[in-house]
Amino acid sequence: MFTLERGGEERRKLSYSDINCVGCGICVDSCPTSSLRLGPLVPIARGLIEMDLISVSDSCVFCGLCSVACPFNALSLTIDGEDIKESDAYPEWDIQSEIDDEECIYCGRCSSVCPRDSILFERRLPDISTLVRGEISFDQDKCIYCSFCADLCPAEAITLSSVPATSVDKLNNNIEVDTSKCIYCGVCKRICPEDAIREICATCMYADEIEVPEVTGEAFIIEDTCVNCSWCSEICPVDAITITKPFEGTLELDENEAEEKICKGDSCHACQDVCPCNAVEIIDGKSVTNLDFCNLCGACITACPQNIRVLSRTSMKLENINSEAWNEILNSLISGK
Repeated sequence: MFTLERGGEERRKLSYSDINCVGCGICVDSCPTSSLRLGPLVPIARGLIEMDLISVSDSCVFCGLCSVACPFNALSLTIDGEDIKESDAYPEWDIQSEIDDEECIYCGRCSSVCPRDSILFERRLPDISTLVRGEISFDQDKCIYCSFCADLCPAEAITLSSVPATSVDKLNNNIEVDTSKCIYCGVCKRICPEDAIREICATCMYADEIEVPEVTGEAFIIEDTCVNCSWCSEICPVDAITITKPFEGTLELDENEAEEKICKGDSCHACQDVCPCNAVEIIDGKSVTNLDFCNLCGACITACPQNIRVLSRTSMKLENINSEAWNEILNSLISGK
């Protein structure tokens, strides 16, 4: 993480966040003064080196092009404290990552698959005691405190406690049931060898009076760290998530056995290690990219030591490019890499 500042009539500050950075190199490709440099991507991704993925030199002119070009908000240029991406005069990415609260059922599947831990999820379930009805009691005179009921209770509602005895006549055992957990299933009653448990389930009898269970919660995507990979939207069972990727295009392997440019698969897996989208698998000894989850950032292209990965972007969601000079540089992103 770094911050670079320049004074004068305008106070300009360029900030970099390594948390957001995916090592794609788009900022490096876009910099008109070649002031940005990409670090050793693979060793950093593998945790062998602790350093920023991007570094900047003193030749930076604070134009802000890198900040605008980065789809992942890893770079930010402010002019007199205002981020240029909030100004209508600068280009902006028309990408989206959003969860519809009205459609979300709080199943949590999106949170479990997110490769960047960018989904905050909380689920609130109703109290079990409001959904079941019944009665349960223990006959302490019959109970031999064998703990069969406590060990088998599926709701973990039964607690058995005991104090070491000083004599057979001075046993100090106790058994309790937490009715806020009990589901009146009858397992304890059936397993009891001394018929010491009385249990009656009345849930079915009062089904019309028991309110329908409602699951509530919160789920939202942290846009600053989201890489628009679409894992969440693909796995969502109710289509409650909208993801717009920054690029469209293809990503393929261009192998040449004659030149020994062949994917090394398991013995290399550099592409898999650096992919921020978890979109790369090694199948049958070859690297395979699932384009359903790939955001075409290009990090794997930079990491590949065989130089056999070919990225072809056909379009991008960057709009409002008013400068001819910037238009030429930014449109160069839509090309082969």
